[in-house]
Amino acid sequence: MSNRIGTCISFTLFGESHGAEIGMLADGLPAGIPVDEELIKKQLGRRRPCGAISTARVEADEYRIVSGVFNGYTTGAPLCLLIPNSNTNSKDYEGLTYHPRPSHADYTAFVKYGGYSDYRGGGHFSGRLTAALTAMGAIVQSALKAKGIEIGAHISSVGQIKDKSFSPTAEEFALAKEGFPVIDKSAGEKMKAYMAEAAAEGDSVGGIIELAVSGMPAGVGEPWFDGVENALARAMFGIPAVKGIEFGAGFGFGELKGSEANDAFTAKQGRVMTKTNNNGGINGGITNGMPLVYRVAIKPTPSIYKHQETLNLRTGKEEPLQIQGRHDPAIIHRAVPVTEGVSALVLADLLAQQYGRSWLVPDKEERK
Repeated sequence: MSNRIGTCISFTLFGESHGAEIGMLADGLPAGIPVDEELIKKQLGRRRPCGAISTARVEADEYRIVSGVFNGYTTGAPLCLLIPNSNTNSKDYEGLTYHPRPSHADYTAFVKYGGYSDYRGGGHFSGRLTAALTAMGAIVQSALKAKGIEIGAHISSVGQIKDKSFSPTAEEFALAKEGFPVIDKSAGEKMKAYMAEAAAEGDSVGGIIELAVSGMPAGVGEPWFDGVENALARAMFGIPAVKGIEFGAGFGFGELKGSEANDAFTAKQGRVMTKTNNNGGINGGITNGMPLVYRVAIKPTPSIYKHQETLNLRTGKEEPLQIQGRHDPAIIHRAVPVTEGVSALVLADLLAQQYGRSWLVPDKEERK
């Protein structure tokens, strides 16, 4: 199983939805990075379910860092973070062994692992594991912020309801950081109403998350197959429910002429910039100093309460399916801090490859 990302700094994800604990192991983090416990709790809180637009399964997420941190700083040893699963209800998944749920990994896991995989709550494929991604991402985010690099995200759209977009310089970070993560609060209210309507119908909805990264220095990344886009895309597709990603104008480039799409260079206060940011801060797989801008598509939660059909893998016959359990009518609002955290893991590794691991350690002035 491939559960690891990163080259210079690696991160390994483990656990199952209804197992004792989930967690993540970081290997290669340099010594001297301050661990911001409040930021970890804040990011986990943003990921936690909230009311009628989320699942009724609410975990306390009382994480433990069992190695790699001493007196509030990383030690340079492998950092292992654990989060217990305390609010499981496995009986809701009885009978699913031979009845795969549509659009879940039940069938593919059954085939690949010969029927031995843990299917309860989706097992190792569950979005529950994103809590570990979020917590580890928060540790790295604080290190990046000390270097002037900030990652922000908001819900760009849910169904046909759209939020405002980040500007080329992404100065709207602060508007999308608290509560329901949108720039336009009125659009956010419409999104929540749409989610609640789907929940009342036993259905679910999808959407798009827009992310931006400010402060990334120019020159980070590689051409061809190890570019910034490649690394971010690989990691983002590891998040359950992510089915698409685009950078800058993305698929919109197909509607533009070169004269419209090109980002002209200029200088401002001695710094090289581009007048527009259609390429999302990346040229040739390498950062150009402008904010990274990219969008991630989240599919509707596949666990819905409407009547569905499935196949009995024993008999080969189609049978009706009515799922049980606690499920989100929409996961996009909870996925926002997850995408931020995963972005941090990827960018920290790319920066370590470029400048060395010790570059991530803040000096005394940056620690203030």
